[in-house]
Formats: sequence, structure tokens, C-alpha cells
Amino acid sequence: MTSVLRFEPDAEGDPTKLAYTFGGFEPLVSVRPGTTVSTWTLDCFAGRVRSTADLPSQVCDPRFLNPQTGPFFVEGAEPGDTLVVHFHSITPRGGRGVSSTVPMFGALTTTPFTALLHPPLPERTWVYEIDLQAGVVTYDALDSPHQIDLPLDPMHGTVGVAPALGEVRSALAPGDWGGNMDTPEMRAGTTCYLGVNVPGALFSLGDGHARQGEGETCGVAVECAMDTVLTIDLIKGGPPTPWPRLEDDAFIMTTGSARPLEDAFRIAHTEMVRWVAELTGLSDMDAYQLVSQAALTPIAQVVDTSYTVVTKVEKRFLGSPTVMQGMHARWRA
Repeated sequence: MTSVLRFEPDAEGDPTKLAYTFGGFEPLVSVRPGTTVSTWTLDCFAGRVRSTADLPSQVCDPRFLNPQTGPFFVEGAEPGDTLVVHFHSITPRGGRGVSSTVPMFGALTTTPFTALLHPPLPERTWVYEIDLQAGVVTYDALDSPHQIDLPLDPMHGTVGVAPALGEVRSALAPGDWGGNMDTPEMRAGTTCYLGVNVPGALFSLGDGHARQGEGETCGVAVECAMDTVLTIDLIKGGPPTPWPRLEDDAFIMTTGSARPLEDAFRIAHTEMVRWVAELTGLSDMDAYQLVSQAALTPIAQVVDTSYTVVTKVEKRFLGSPTVMQGMHARWRA
């Protein structure tokens, strides 16, 4: 029988007590593999941006962005294992989300990595009304009376474990430990696979988005607190999981995070070729050819310290193999 844990983060009183890194933070709770966790997360601004008058640079401390719920110590998890995280539901916690343009941040402005002489774009904040029953978030223009209802598509931008080698990495960064990948594929019904680097894995999540376009162009999605139900499980030993993988009912997916963008593309596609070869028994060259013709490659984000690319291949093209010991099918059912 599956155990269920209700975990309440200590966020309302003092958000600075939450983790803002992957690694370097003591676990807050211990869970056994197979436990279903019901919890919630703050938005990336820790609830400090509430209206169009609130500008992130004025109301937020840059040291405390992307608060994480966790870490969860997973009993029995050891380096070389694979952590399994299946998302049953991801639901906006309130009736509003916010987005913004942040100085020196985003894909279409000067940044510390792409240093230019022109001034940053103006800092603005947009508020989105969320209608759970209708399944929409409402875009409301600032400079004209223009509104558009966009489909609600909740996801988590940050999902990850402690990095290897004792590293401590900002929750604003993605990498082979997961972290701030910002892929819209991390939605309810998806299973995420993460390589375990330290005893207990030290799993955390946060950065809820009511929706996000692929690429997260301005750097900020429709940010909101989330109520989330997920199951944490474990695959002992077996082939390593060097980069985060995802699975839903139709696709297997690999990720890569790096700069420049083409290196993120190469990581994600190399991981997919190797995974397809493992699942099908094809040679690496035959798998390379199949992936070249079958893959979809959404860009998750081009704004963080490293960029993230996702590669997707439909499972039906692979003969519907048993993936990761059938974990997705088990918890989806």
C-alpha cells in the first residue's frame, strides 16, 4: 500500500529559511521510495510581487529567488541509483500569477553574459488572473486595453537533486542534477528521472508556472505558488542516468543544459541516441539515424545561466518498450 505524506514548508513565516540551492541544505523530511507527497511551493519571488506596482528589483532580495520545497531525503538512495518523480497533479494555489521583465535578464536584452552598451529594457510587471474552472490564464496588456485568455498549463520550473562532488548550485541554474530547467514538459502526468549523486538524493522542487512559452523568452513565466501531489520512487543500480530524463504517456524525453545553445542541443540528442539504443538494441549509428528522423526538440529556456533543450521521441516508434522498469506506467495507473 502506498504511503501518503503531507509536507508543509515553513514558508509563510520566513521564506528566507527555505532552500535556494541544490546541495548545501540539510534535508527537511525523510521519505521511503513509493511515498506519495502532497505539498506546495512558493513562486519564484517568494510571494513578494503581487501587483503591477511591484517591481522585482525593488521588492525582492536577489539572494532569495526561486525558493525550493525540500530537500527530501529518500531512504536507500545512493549514488548510481535513479530517482523517480511522478507528478500526479500541479495546481495553482491562488487566483493570480505574475510575470515581469527584470533588468539584465532575458533572451532579448543585454545581460552580464551578453554585455552591450545599451541600457536594459524597462522593468515592468504583469498580473495574470487564473481561472481554474475555465482552465485559462488571462494576459492583460499594460499599455492598451487588450486581453487574451491563454490555456492553463501548470508546471514546475525547478526539479532536481543535490549535485555531485559536494557542489552547491543556485536554484536559478540548471545542469545534470536538474534544477532550473524551465521545461513546460514538467507537467502533471509526467515522470522525471534524476541520477542520484549523494546519499538520500536530496530532492527539491519549486518555481511553479501557470503556463510558460517554450524558451521562456523574457525570463519570467506566469509565476505562481503551486499545490502539488507527486510520488517519489527509486530505481536501484542499473544503467546510469547522467542527465535528467522525462516520460509521459506518448514520449520519452532527454534534456541538456549548457551554453552555447547548440551544446545543450548536442547533450540532449546524444543522451537520446544512447537511450534509444539501450531500449531497442539498435547500434549507436542506427539509433542516431532514427533519432535524426523522429525527434522533436523544444527549447525549454534560453535565459538562465545555462540554456536547456529537450529532445522527444514517441515511444510507438520504438516498439513501445518497457522504460525505466515501467515506473511511469506504474504510477500513472
